[in-house]
Amino acid sequence: MNHLAAPTLITDRLRLRAYRLSDFQGFADFYASPRSQYADGPVARDVAWAWFAAGTGRWALTGYGAWTIEKRGDNQAIGIVSLNHPIKTDTEHELGWLLWDGHEGAGYATEAAISARQFAFEQLGWNMMVSYIARENTASIRLAERIGAGLDETATQLADADTLVYRHTR
Repeated sequence: MNHLAAPTLITDRLRLRAYRLSDFQGFADFYASPRSQYADGPVARDVAWAWFAAGTGRWALTGYGAWTIEKRGDNQAIGIVSLNHPIKTDTEHELGWLLWDGHEGAGYATEAAISARQFAFEQLGWNMMVSYIARENTASIRLAERIGAGLDETATQLADADTLVYRHTR
């Protein structure tokens, strides 16, 4: 199945939807802050814009990409979740997540990651994907483990020394 734009996914509390231009400020703020250190940041606004646009364009090119995570109750954009095939590794499909400041600890990233992973398995036919997580990013490590991903010691040894590889299987 090929998607030209991100399909909308609904969970109990969230809506995963295509990026909107109005989402960019939250994205840029995240990537300008020290909180982005585990996601190749901080970066300048023009770099954040290129990444934001790439997250949208990837859908048309590959049939998968990034979603804005939006709370259903107030339609507030609170982060992103994405399916990637990073060019820097060019080896495996990836599941990633980011939350804007102030939205951690409520299970939103967990709910969004499970929904995106289910989409990849059921709609895209993927059997496996990985999450690349910085060794110091204990919150993302806990999330990966909570949703059933396992640390792949072999892959981690092949990644850079600061990155762990968590494997999600169907």
